[in-house]
Amino acid sequence: MLNPQVTAAAALRRRPPAEVLAAEPYEQLKFARRAMEEAVDAECGPALPLPVVVDVDAGGVPGRLYATRTDAPVLVYLHGGGWCYGSVATVDRVCRRIADRSGCAVLSVEYRLAPEHVFPAALEDVETVLDFLRKDGAGLGVDVSRLAIGGDSAGGQLATVVARRQRDAGTPLDFQVLIYPAIDPLTSAESYDEVGEYGLDRAGMRLAWETYVPDPMLRLTPDVAPLAAADLAGMPPTLIITAEYDALRDEGADYADALTAVGVPVVHTRYMGVNHGFARKLAVIDAARAATDQVAAALRAALCF
Repeated sequence: MLNPQVTAAAALRRRPPAEVLAAEPYEQLKFARRAMEEAVDAECGPALPLPVVVDVDAGGVPGRLYATRTDAPVLVYLHGGGWCYGSVATVDRVCRRIADRSGCAVLSVEYRLAPEHVFPAALEDVETVLDFLRKDGAGLGVDVSRLAIGGDSAGGQLATVVARRQRDAGTPLDFQVLIYPAIDPLTSAESYDEVGEYGLDRAGMRLAWETYVPDPMLRLTPDVAPLAAADLAGMPPTLIITAEYDALRDEGADYADALTAVGVPVVHTRYMGVNHGFARKLAVIDAARAATDQVAAALRAALCF
């Protein structure tokens, strides 16, 4: 059964007027970007004060660092939004809560968005941030010998692609957190048919993939489709969170199974009664607070204590 908190949360987001719905896709996208930013306070609640909240230049890529202590391990966090919208601001409350409860520093990345910047711009930005951390991160007062990566939705896709590339480069990460990650550019899972009416649907997800990666042949490569990788062995221990009423539910589960099959330690938790995007909405959905605290506990166990 769909949690009534999900319905209440949906009412907080400004809906596009008729003239926007009739406009070209890019105008609709700009409206969605604004509406997501405007809803942060209502959906996500007040900003938790932390000792360190500072905007940083991470090798030319903007980011925001959250920390409760010095010499903490680092989670590099990548926001969701279909590679087309979302920002450091839209995941600010999540990052604050993770930093507060895990003891880890969190570096939230303002990667470049499509359609202005298509694949591989976002991927390159994330790798630039990791390079910066390894070379100059000590100047931020963090422990760069312990690095995790994570993200939600499109950010989850970027996180696990980068984790695989880091493994291949001989600089493996210590942990990955994937919150309802986008895994399948073909949008072939049955969950699109079963629960696509509860927010994210196949048409919307296909548009996101096509906007991020206009070349259809590139969508079949491992840097876009994580399950296209020849070998997933040696990927970092992983927490995957999926949602019962999310069209991405099945592909997240398939990815958890694929990692498990090659010996990667995986915890996969499905939150019942909620839909795509629930984990950000700390002010209105109880499961969001539970999921964020699960992420914090997993990071604490993997990196801190």
